[in-house]
Amino acid sequence: VDIFDTVGTLVGVASKAEMLDENGRLPRVGRALLADAIGTVAGACLGTSTVTTFVESASGVAEGGRTGLTALSTAIMFGLSLFFAPIFTMVPSAATAPVLVIVGLFMMSPIKKIDLDDYTEAIPAFLTIIMMPFAYSIAEGIVFGMVSYVVLKILARRGKEVSPIMFVLAALFVLRIIFS
Repeated sequence: VDIFDTVGTLVGVASKAEMLDENGRLPRVGRALLADAIGTVAGACLGTSTVTTFVESASGVAEGGRTGLTALSTAIMFGLSLFFAPIFTMVPSAATAPVLVIVGLFMMSPIKKIDLDDYTEAIPAFLTIIMMPFAYSIAEGIVFGMVSYVVLKILARRGKEVSPIMFVLAALFVLRIIFS
């Protein structure tokens, strides 16, 4: 599950930062996934809450951050904020919620690249987007989108457009949905 959350977040943030190549792929994604995996394992060993790639990184990207300096600055500010934690807890969540809405809005800009005239592309994209908040999981949204993509391509007699790995993943996800 963590890999789908991470990949979904990385692609969303990288798209906003215009860091995807001409094929829509993230260059050097292996390094980012390795860093996330090491952080996840280290966090689990130390008993911390989940260590993963968070979508909140989009706010830094929206402000122009493109390098590790943005993350380092954020880490320093988080460290300093520990001393002010009692004061920060007095800020109601209603005051911080609008920022998350704006971050979500920033992440919606890649939608314009979806071919909305092709229902075998548009419906899976819609299901992916809508299932993320309903299931409260990026991974579950990707699962619904991927399964619907494969099913719709087959029903439209365009199964050749689907890669073999997508068929395998869709079958595994359907089994997971049935048996869980």
